[in-house]
Amino acid sequence: MSASTCRVIRSGESYVGKQGFTYVVGLTGASAGSRALCLTALTLPNGARARTHLHQGIETAAYIIEGEVEMYFGDRLEHHLEARAGEYVYVPPDMPHLVLNRSGAPCLTLVAHSAADDQEGIVLLPELDALIPGG
Repeated sequence: MSASTCRVIRSGESYVGKQGFTYVVGLTGASAGSRALCLTALTLPNGARARTHLHQGIETAAYIIEGEVEMYFGDRLEHHLEARAGEYVYVPPDMPHLVLNRSGAPCLTLVAHSAADDQEGIVLLPELDALIPGG
């Protein structure tokens, strides 16, 4: 598909990503012809927990529309942040991170990556999953 024109992308089917979350297909290289941008919607139910991973050479940005989310990040997941509705989260390329929702309510987010496909460049880091107990 050529990216030489503007277009509307209707929300697509859902799929489970390598990280373990269920995404709604959105704006991607396959749907829009984008080369270095994708934008998907993600609802994290209470108790949702990603597999620890990084995006090799790819930046990630998220906007929290509704709810709250936590993220542990760093080489040994030694850093922690919490983001709430109306806030943005930035994850630089190659940063190990684990996202989870222990807020008691769903969290709705928009997630953008600097790649044509949100599953591109994902490296799972199962050796880090046990560093953060619970879910």
